[in-house]
Formats: sequence, structure tokens, C-alpha cells
Amino acid sequence: MRNILVLLFSILFLIQKTPAQAPQKPSSNDIYHSLQKLNFLGKALYLAAHPDDENTRLISYLSNEVKAKTAYLSLTRGDGGQNLIGPELRELLGVLRTQELLAARSVDGGSQFFTRANDFGFSKHPNETLTIWDKEAVLSDVVWTIRNFKPDIIINRFDHRTPGTTHGHHTSSAMLGVEAFDLVNDTTKFPEQLDKTSVWQPRRLFFNTSWFFYGSRENFEKADKTRLSNVDVGVYYPLKGLSNNEIASLASSKHLCQGFGRITTRGSQEEYVELIKGDLPKNKNDLFDGINTTWSRIEGGAAIGNILYAVEENFDFVNPASHLPELIKAYGLINELSDEHWKTIKAEELKTIILAASGLYLEASAQEANIYPGGETKVNIEVLNRSTAPVTLNSLELLPTGAIQNTALELTSNKRENFSIALKTALNEDFTSPYWLMKPGSLGLYHVKDQNLIGKPETPRTYHVKFNVLINEQPITFTKAVVFRFSKPDKGELYQPFEVLPKVTSFMADKVLIFSDTKTKDIPVKIKAGAPDITGSVQLKVPDNWQVTPKSIEFSIAQKGDEKTVLFKVSPPKNESQGKIVPIVTVDNEKYTNELVEISYDHVPKQSILLPSEAKVVRLNVQRAGEHIGYIAGAGDKIPESLEQIGYTVHKIDPATIDAGSLSKYDAVVLGIRAYNVVKDLRFKQRFLLDYVEEGGNLIIQYNTTGRRGLNIENLAPYPLTLSRDRVTNENSEVNILAKDHALVNFPNQITTADFDGWVQERGLYFPKEWAPEFTPILSMNDEGESPKTGSLIVAPYGKGNYIYTGLSFFRELPAGVPGAFKLFANMLSIGREKIEQEKPIKG
Repeated sequence: MRNILVLLFSILFLIQKTPAQAPQKPSSNDIYHSLQKLNFLGKALYLAAHPDDENTRLISYLSNEVKAKTAYLSLTRGDGGQNLIGPELRELLGVLRTQELLAARSVDGGSQFFTRANDFGFSKHPNETLTIWDKEAVLSDVVWTIRNFKPDIIINRFDHRTPGTTHGHHTSSAMLGVEAFDLVNDTTKFPEQLDKTSVWQPRRLFFNTSWFFYGSRENFEKADKTRLSNVDVGVYYPLKGLSNNEIASLASSKHLCQGFGRITTRGSQEEYVELIKGDLPKNKNDLFDGINTTWSRIEGGAAIGNILYAVEENFDFVNPASHLPELIKAYGLINELSDEHWKTIKAEELKTIILAASGLYLEASAQEANIYPGGETKVNIEVLNRSTAPVTLNSLELLPTGAIQNTALELTSNKRENFSIALKTALNEDFTSPYWLMKPGSLGLYHVKDQNLIGKPETPRTYHVKFNVLINEQPITFTKAVVFRFSKPDKGELYQPFEVLPKVTSFMADKVLIFSDTKTKDIPVKIKAGAPDITGSVQLKVPDNWQVTPKSIEFSIAQKGDEKTVLFKVSPPKNESQGKIVPIVTVDNEKYTNELVEISYDHVPKQSILLPSEAKVVRLNVQRAGEHIGYIAGAGDKIPESLEQIGYTVHKIDPATIDAGSLSKYDAVVLGIRAYNVVKDLRFKQRFLLDYVEEGGNLIIQYNTTGRRGLNIENLAPYPLTLSRDRVTNENSEVNILAKDHALVNFPNQITTADFDGWVQERGLYFPKEWAPEFTPILSMNDEGESPKTGSLIVAPYGKGNYIYTGLSFFRELPAGVPGAFKLFANMLSIGREKIEQEKPIKG
């Protein structure tokens, strides 16, 4: 029975920690585990490039078995990847992946750091990566993180000695880790940091190696392991009812937008690390061997250890509150330590234990989910002493307003006390939004002015409540962030962050507006009220030579949270043109130009992001043939919406409905990115797709991968076709047109090399490397120092129709409004219609 309860408590603990705003409600097992970690004075930093690069098995092992304070430093937030669960890309994807990393750390017990590096997409070599990132800036962030966190050991995920053999971001992360190891204790390196932190020297730097880096298991078995240490990360934790690798699986499964949800694993499993710098542990199964991780490590710590080791040894799982006198005594001694670093860390850890052991419940919840600068709301406060320990609530203080309630209230056991404090925000209050998105950055680096924010996973919350209490006559202050607590009939009690947002925001649904002729378009602008009784006007700023009417529209919105849509008419110039349109909302003589984007998933806390409210407008002279396009969605892209903007009628096709002859009504059928990786039904529908081509249809397949998901089909094309991992990552790389006379580059639009100007992030990815002679390669391109890649766009006639496979990154280019990409895609949709009566050319 006890084992069942332990397992239940452990699972509940893992679950309740996931929604980051919900209060933690630790069990006795959790308190004991925290006490063990309190008594271990050692730190480990794991370092890699992206969300999902981290080895959750090793992070969990170091945190839960070794009991070390463990953190993961991800140089980027994964902004350049793709999203398997929603529409968020680029900056918004970075926000989502940040929260997924925090959710993973809440499971494996680690903490999380970042640098300012922007994940600009795949890079083949660290030379490119470090140039785009601005090496010195990212290196300074790594040094800053190490100086602040002060780890004893650092573990690189990747090998710094193999540039050019893997993702440039990966190798760069290892190279920066190696370089930083030698700089963090040098006062002449990044001296401006030393006003806010101090130098530090880690003891050891490891590389988290495995047989994979040796080419095969056989090679690894034969390798010299003199500098290798190994640990068994499959250990079982009776107090948690889980194996370490089960916890690791649960943690990595938080990376849902990357498709990392997976089953748990159990059993013995070895992890290896290679010593890169520092001294080799004598005990190769103990990465901290020879490092003092006891309380005697710090001056005055021995007396604290004498108290806390005894509490750990004799811990009362039935009544943790019985240890409060010793815990309170140790807390007083910690506050007398001269070592400010360990004093700060251990005082906070011990306060958390005291709070849990005493059963003291403290919560501060705002009446509303958000507030605007100059607005007012009420913060409801709940205080409950669930032990028999003498606890007095001396006062409550709302930060940063300084509003105080002096209570001097003795808290009777299990009697709930409720209070409220009025909250009025300053007129110049900063909005709540990810700090790294507050200012425009560069392709490779986010702009962050405040040094103290660099490295933090998210923007610190503005409003907190300080609970000043006496426990066993010891004054202790607990601080809780103000949250918003509410319920939904279908989900129960929920928590989300309490935020400061503008009085009004504006939104345009289409971020890229394509004008394929000179016709005027109605452009809707949605206005959302962040306060009640909003009255104002909105204007639409347009580029030169574009026209907008009316010049201004007045509006009023009565209820906070309500929206109103206004309509402008925008007319493009005759010639091709690009620019931005920006809604400017004026309320009470203040101008607002922000858009509010909300990210809401069950596995992470709700996020509110303020971005510039704007849309790209493109006047594009593009011709097309055909009208009705069938689209089979893959892993998610916005190509259907982009095609509709240039006049196509796009029909979303459910693969389950595909049958003999059902596709004949379409002028072309397009498969979304990675469709053969993620849509299992296609394996049963492929014959109908190929029949459609044979009978005169036009089938366009966008890129698929051969990675861990694999293809759900063998006969990808009507002729032999082999995919590869070939890609061209430089979006400005030279493009040569191989088949100059082919219809794909001539009808209905003439394609030249100029049409490849202005592409974003990359040229393309996962090109075929081998194909049957029936295929014609259309283009050639390559990254610097590489051989030409000719598989980015290939076409083959089949029966009466045409089969096209392309790895070109249309899924990035069309939503970004790249004119040449639209013209080329229109040509792909039009192939085979050269001799068919087509629509009249669109006149500019």
C-alpha cells in the first residue's frame, strides 16, 4: 500500500508542477527530497544549442540522484524550427519552446538559462554560425551565465573538435563552452560584468559522448576510455516510484511542438562523459569526486550541516512540521554566512522547505487576468496554517507598490484567513511581454539592454506579495507572484500569469497581403480593448504610392476584452512594390501600435506577447493558369492561405476521403510539408494520387524527411527517387537555372535568377540525391565550399500528367511574401496547361 501511495504522490508531484503558475503542493517525500538537495552543495551546468538538445536522462540523474543543483543552458530558444502542434513560428515558436523547456525542467528537477542567440535556422559550419550570432556577444552571455550560476562541472552536449560534421549551432555551443571555461576566472574578460557578478572557475568540463560519436558501437567498445567517466542513469527512486529514465522520458515529452511525446523507458542505462578540461575524477562513476559538496565547503557551514544532516537522517515523513525548530535554527545560521552566493541560494531553498513542512499555504490571486497602466484591480490573498506550529502573520506587502497591511494575526491551525489589497498600476508601467522581443534584434542576436535579464528564461513578474511571518518566533518573509486563478467547467481550477497589457491593441489577420493586380482590397483591422469604455480612432499607415481610404475611423468599445473590426480600402500602385502597413490606434492622445498574441496550450502556461502590429504588402505581377487547387496538409504550413491571395481557390482535402477519381476536379494537388512523415493514411492513398497524375493531374510534393519519423510509404514517386539530408542553408546562395527551356521556368511567368532575391532563412532542405532519368532537375544551388545541389526542384511526366518534388522552402517564402517564390509556385501549379486555354494574363 505504501508503495502505491508513493507512486501516486510522485506522479501527482510531476503533474502539478507542469502548469507553471499553479502553486506547488509538495508531499512529505518531496520535502525530504528537497532536504537532500539542500544538503548537497554542488552544481552542474549542461550546455547545448537548442530546446530538445539537452540530455534529460543526465540532467535528471544529476538533479535527483546526485542531488546537485543542475541547470541547462540552451544558447537559443529554438526559434528557427518548425511546429507540429500549432501555427507559431519564428519568435512565437521561441516563446513556446521556452515554456516547453521550463515544463521539462519542472519534471527533471533542473533549471533553465538562455543566451541572446537567435536560432536563424540550420547552419552547416560554426564559422557561419558564430558570424551571424556575433560570437563575442554570445560568448559573453555564456561567461555571464557561468559566473552567476557558478557550476563545479560543465557538460557540453556536443563535440567542439568536429566543425562541419553536424549542425553549426551544435558545434558552436561546444566551442563556446570550451572557450568560456578558460575565461570565466579572468578579470580582464568582459570586465563590465563584474559590477554585477564575480569571477568563477569550474573544476571540470566534460563532453557528453556516446557510441554515436565513434561511428559504431564496435568502435566505441575498442576506444581508449582513459578520460571517460560513466554513470548509470537508469537508477530507481523508491520515493518517487519512478526510474530516472522514466522521469527523463516525461521531461523530454514536454517538447510537444517538436513531436517528442514518447513512451517511458526503464532499466540500467550507461551515460558517458569525456573529460575536456580540469582534473579527472578518481572515481569515474562520480562526476563530483574530489569536490567538496558538504556544508563544510563554506565558512560557518559545518554548524549548519550538523543540524540539517541530522534532520535528513531522522526525517519524520508523517509529521514534517516536527522538524521546524531545527530548520528555523539552521535558517538563522544561514543568514549569518559571509558567503553571499551560497547564503542567498540556501536561504531560499530552506525557506521553501520550511513553508512546505509547516503546511503553510500562501496565495495571491488578482481579480482579473490582466491590467493596463493606470488601471486598478484587487488582489485576493489566502493564508492557511495547516500545522500546529505557532505561526503569526505580521504583515502583507504588495510589491512594487509598497501597499502594506499590518495584521499581527496568529494563524490558528487549519483556519483559512482571507485578505485583499488594492492594486493600482503606474501610468508608465512596463507591459508584460518576453523581454528579448521588446526591441528589434538582428538575424542572429536578440537585443537585450538590461544585463540582469540576460540568461533568464522569461521576464520576471512585476507584482508580488510579501508575507512577513513569525514561525517559532523566527521572522521569515515569503514572496509569491500575483497570479490569476479561475475555473472552467470542462477543466476545473486553472492558473495563469497576471499581466500588464496595453489599453488597446490592434490586429491584422493576414501578415502578408499580396496584390496580384491593381484592384482595391478591403483590409480589416481588429481592435481589442484592454480596458472598459475605450473610445478613439485608428489610422492605417501605408507605403508611398499606395492609397488608403478613409484616412481615419473612429470607434468605441464598452467592455474590456471586446473587439471591433474596422475596414480600410487599400489600393496598390501599378508597378511591383513592397512595404508595410501599420495600424495606429489613438486613445486619450496616446498612440498604440502593438498587437497582442496569445499562446495557449494545456502543457504550458498561457503566454501574452506584444509585437508590432503590421503587415507586409506586396504588389506582385504574377500570372497563373488553373483555378482549383487541392491541398493535403502535412506538418503544418500557411501555403493554402498564400495561394488564395493570388486568386487560387484552395480546397483542403481529408486524406480519408481520397478515392478513385475523387481528385480529378482539381487543376493541381499539393501535399504540405512532411506529409509522408506525419499523415499515415497516405500509405493507403498513394495509388490514387499517382492515378491522378497518370490521368492528367499535376501533383506537387513538398519536402519530407528520412529522420526518426521516417516515411510512411515506399513508393514516394512513380519512378525511383531517394531523399537525402542535403540542404542549402544560405538564403542568398547563388541559384543557377539548369533547364532554361522547361515550362517550370517559363510558363506562365518568366523565372530569372532575380526571382531568388529576398528569400528568407534558407533555400531549401532535404533534397533528393538520386532520381530516375525520367526526372528533370530544374535548378542548381549550393552553400559555400560545397558541390552543386541539383535536387531542389525536379519534375517528371507520368502518363498525361506531371509529378513534381521540391525541397525549396516555399513554406517559409510564401508566408513571407517573397515575390519570386510566388511566381515559381504558380508555374508549378500551371505545368501541363501551356496548350490549354488559360486565364487572361493579369495586367499590371
